[in-house]
Amino acid sequence: MTDMTPQATGLWSAATAAQATGGISAVDWEALGVSIDSRTLQSGDLFVALSGPNFDGHDYVVRALEGGAAAALVARRPEGLGDTAPLLEVGDTMTGLERLGIYGRQRTQARIVAVTGSVGKTSVKEALAHILGGQGSVSFSHGGLNNHFGVPLSLARLPERVEYGVFELGMNHAGELTRLSQMVRPLVAIVTTVEPAHLEFFDSVDDIARAKAEIFDGLEPGGTAVLNRDNAYFGILADAARHAGAAILTFGAHADSDFRLADCALSANGSTVRLAYEGQELSYGLNVPGRHCVQNSLAIMAAL
Repeated sequence: MTDMTPQATGLWSAATAAQATGGISAVDWEALGVSIDSRTLQSGDLFVALSGPNFDGHDYVVRALEGGAAAALVARRPEGLGDTAPLLEVGDTMTGLERLGIYGRQRTQARIVAVTGSVGKTSVKEALAHILGGQGSVSFSHGGLNNHFGVPLSLARLPERVEYGVFELGMNHAGELTRLSQMVRPLVAIVTTVEPAHLEFFDSVDDIARAKAEIFDGLEPGGTAVLNRDNAYFGILADAARHAGAAILTFGAHADSDFRLADCALSANGSTVRLAYEGQELSYGLNVPGRHCVQNSLAIMAAL
């Protein structure tokens, strides 16, 4: 299975990165990966000098280059670096990172899955990536790289020739998932569940459900929405998925679920699951305990 670590062959050349971002690079270079953190940067990475209210990545460009970075994406040339330094100069580095991610998504033919939900999205993403890795090459977003920084970074790390991509999308406010989903452009979009999380940013759980449903805004034509039929907010999600033109697959214990939990035996060490789908039944075991893990497994089965 291929993950989001730097690639053995070039991921970004100076010319391709300049084309993607509209930036200017005075010298040739080739990057094997992309990083926004000089502390975890690996040799051969393109270092993106992001800036915020309390930090400025430009202060770490020299350190990154000395630490093995192939080049740095910057909005200004740091002091002490001459004209031959491997820099990709853009108007704004956050915009530059987003453009790298969008270009990275456009150039791949990978089948892309996006996952969101109040709980379970990281577990589903990682388990699904593991399973797909047994069928072909797969790239997936690491850890909590699910926000306006992490999603374009993960897309910028996406190899051109990979068969599957699995991305986690998170949000705290309405409107965030629309932008992220339109970057990722998934063929399959999973919503694990909707729960009263981040209520400090929303007036109601209905509003959270509508914000989660924004994942369908970037769904590819002919795409599929995978929804939890047991969730109280299924109707809101299903209406949004239909409005987006998505096919809908459902999972859960509900009698109308496409991937229906027929039975399960829970124990301290795991679970045994019996799944019903299209008149057939499949039994499988999980080596992790908890009813929530059973629900996650149903979502994964529906997405495969």
